Amino acid sequence: MQITRAGSQPSAAGPDAFFTGRARVDPIWPADANINAAGANVTFEAGARSAWHTHAAGQHLVVVSGVGRTQEWGKPIQEIRPGDVVWCPPGVKHWHGASPTTAMTHLAVTGTLGGKNVEWMEKVSDEQYTAR
Repeated sequence: MQITRAGSQPSAAGPDAFFTGRARVDPIWPADANINAAGANVTFEAGARSAWHTHAAGQHLVVVSGVGRTQEWGKPIQEIRPGDVVWCPPGVKHWHGASPTTAMTHLAVTGTLGGKNVEWMEKVSDEQYTAR
């Protein structure tokens, strides 16, 4: 058994190339030979969101706090709240982030395929983010 103490891994700012607004990534565990999925808490300040992206092996999101938004390419924006679980299937273009007025934190459990877990694409425009 191994225990990784809370706060023992440094937080990182979501890179400007892949996020709009302020986002913080708190790693929890890396993918390894025992489990081929990484875990991280991601906190988005109000109005912040990821760029469009896909995951080669899929991703589960568990909303921990706040109110968020997520959208699959070509489908309507969905509001997400604490306790909601979002499944992002492999290869499906999507984004996720906070609502315009409320921060949101989710636990992201992301599968890894061939050492890669995400393919970043273009940023979500303000028009896409506010479309209802």
